[in-house]
Amino acid sequence: METLELPETKPVSDSKIDFLPLNGTDYIELYVANARQSAHYFQTAFGFQPLAHAGLETGWRDCESYVVVQGKIRLVLTSPLHGGTEIGQHIDKHGDGVRVVALWVDDATSAFEETVSRGAAPFMVPAREEDTNGFVVRSGIHTYGDTVHIFVERSQYKGVFLPGYQAWQPEYQPEDVGLKYVDHMVGNVGWNEMNTWVSFYANVMGFNQLVSFDDKDISTDYTALMSKVMSNGNGRIKFPINEPAEGKKKSQVEEYLDFYGGPGIQHIAVATDDIVKTVTDLRDRSVEFLKVPDTYYDDLLGRVGHIDEEMNALRSLGILVDRDDEGYLLQIFTKPVGPRPTLFFEIIQRKGAKSFGKGNFKALFEAIEHEQELRGTL
Repeated sequence: METLELPETKPVSDSKIDFLPLNGTDYIELYVANARQSAHYFQTAFGFQPLAHAGLETGWRDCESYVVVQGKIRLVLTSPLHGGTEIGQHIDKHGDGVRVVALWVDDATSAFEETVSRGAAPFMVPAREEDTNGFVVRSGIHTYGDTVHIFVERSQYKGVFLPGYQAWQPEYQPEDVGLKYVDHMVGNVGWNEMNTWVSFYANVMGFNQLVSFDDKDISTDYTALMSKVMSNGNGRIKFPINEPAEGKKKSQVEEYLDFYGGPGIQHIAVATDDIVKTVTDLRDRSVEFLKVPDTYYDDLLGRVGHIDEEMNALRSLGILVDRDDEGYLLQIFTKPVGPRPTLFFEIIQRKGAKSFGKGNFKALFEAIEHEQELRGTL
């Protein structure tokens, strides 16, 4: 694995001051080999709706993007139009994957200055972008691997998405599946790098650590990993960060790092208010999910107590349940959505719970190991 230059961060003078107020996730941009086909996939399989397009027809000459939306979730799918581009190099190295996690802010210039002054590497200096619908200001910083955060200030913009995009209204518009918003995004980093990036999010972006898991919490007979969950001040942005831990065989994080070519976003967790209906609809659209052993459900109610959902429905769909002091959650994980065993999605419904399904880790990772064994990478 390549050696990464890790950031030097400066400590925050007063951690009680939220110097980087974030309103939520603005968009997630994936660099993909074929944006048009990827947009069709996310429409057909996941129920995203067409929103915007930019490319040759809108004056772009180097790349094209399709934007799809569901609830508050916006995915931007971008492909190069020529060989030898930065986007193409990213795809060649990583496969289809997340390049940009864009964060909605009131002041993109202040966000840039605050984070860079604390040690962030600049990616995009504040820039005003405008058209007849108004203007936005965007800026950006580097994070782990080739992932970047872009700060988006859009209070003065009334267009469909961003300047340079036009409304995309194809006839093909399948129904959504009830996805609401991004609950969290998980990043995989290299050996002994988790604490470096935890420090980055704490000192550079003012995040707090919600919870941590070590190899005693997240391990099976064969593989293990470490994880810490970072959250911004208002809790709207949550970034769990994973690193590998020593095990008898190759962990899922090691497999990801090998196939992705370094650190990056491992999965995107999206929320729903009715996970049984959402997962039923997704399965009907041929989305494939990890399946835990049927024995997982034998003592489920003894572990989590009363739940509102029918056990037979959860068992047939493979939905997992966990409880914390605040309530319970239901979750399920797709198989990787591309040819490389890298990016996947989590569907989650929270019924009071603020945690991340610690009680499901063992069953989940055994299911992942089964898939690794089928791929010959365990």
